[in-house]
Amino acid sequence: MKKLKNLAAATLVAAGLATAGAAAAEPLKIGFVYVSPIGDAGWTYQHDQGRLQMEEALGDKVQTKYIESVPEGGESQRVIRQFAADGYDLVFTTSFGYMNPTLKVAKRFPKVAFEHATGYKRAKNVGTYVARFYEGRYLAGIAAGKMTESNVAGYVAAFPIPEVVRGINAFARGMRSVNPQAEVKVIWVNSWFDPGREREAADALIAQGADVVTHHTDSTAAVQVAEEKGVMAVGYHSDMSKYGPNAQITAVTHHWGEHYTAAAQAVIDGSWESREVWGGIAQGMIDIAAFGPSVPQDVQDMVMAAKQAIRQGEMHPFDGPVLDQDGNETIPEGRAMSDAELAKMDYYVQGVQGKLPK
Repeated sequence: MKKLKNLAAATLVAAGLATAGAAAAEPLKIGFVYVSPIGDAGWTYQHDQGRLQMEEALGDKVQTKYIESVPEGGESQRVIRQFAADGYDLVFTTSFGYMNPTLKVAKRFPKVAFEHATGYKRAKNVGTYVARFYEGRYLAGIAAGKMTESNVAGYVAAFPIPEVVRGINAFARGMRSVNPQAEVKVIWVNSWFDPGREREAADALIAQGADVVTHHTDSTAAVQVAEEKGVMAVGYHSDMSKYGPNAQITAVTHHWGEHYTAAAQAVIDGSWESREVWGGIAQGMIDIAAFGPSVPQDVQDMVMAAKQAIRQGEMHPFDGPVLDQDGNETIPEGRAMSDAELAKMDYYVQGVQGKLPK
């Protein structure tokens, strides 16, 4: 009888170990919420490339799902909540307007880890991540400032939030660092992804004298218009040279794969915690695409030297003095703008035309 009891106990222990082993082998379920279609270039495309890079790095340790073209607001909250209710362990919400919906869902699902792109509000189970887009913008501005003949650049912008304003200002400062006569004109389309309105805005900027256009919107429309009109373009999010083989002089590119891999591995290890991630050129989150055929070698060399200086911490796109468009000093000579100041930037610098919408 004693032997039978021992055998039964051993069987139960073995079964328990087998169950634990099966549980340990369960992949981490990860959800991604995208604001626009994935397509083959742009903001969402780059995030999806990051998801694929994470899958390749972690293999069968993860299982991912994405929902694309999710509007900001109530619909995004429903999608985020569904991921959490379906047992997803980690959810990436990849647009600024998902910030409050993410926080609301996270409060109801405290055991789920959430990461929100470009936001500034965190909670115990909500972290934030953003790239230093302005570093790439400054570099692209140097190229544009050297290449322009009209001394006017056009900028198609989405919403007047600090992230977008930083990009406009960094681009203008990059241009004026090599061409003090350069000016940037901005048209706001109040949408992250609206190819029709983006196209109209690019057309209008070119009609106003811009011979180089760029954009902080998700589609390739601005680059395509530049190609059609025979002017220059700076792509954004992705290398968009296939849409503007003659127009694109370079592009500011975003790279999310390493962050996604690290965050997923941290959840797997049990070491994930809410934090703010803000990575730039030095961290590999921001880069510039290959230069177009029209960019002279000396301009390429100038941009690459500035890139190296930023990487090594020897240069900051907002090194003082920083002046607003009315000539008021906001950052004195001898120091660079702090992250806290960058995070709430709400004014145009010198060289940007027009008034910033409030």
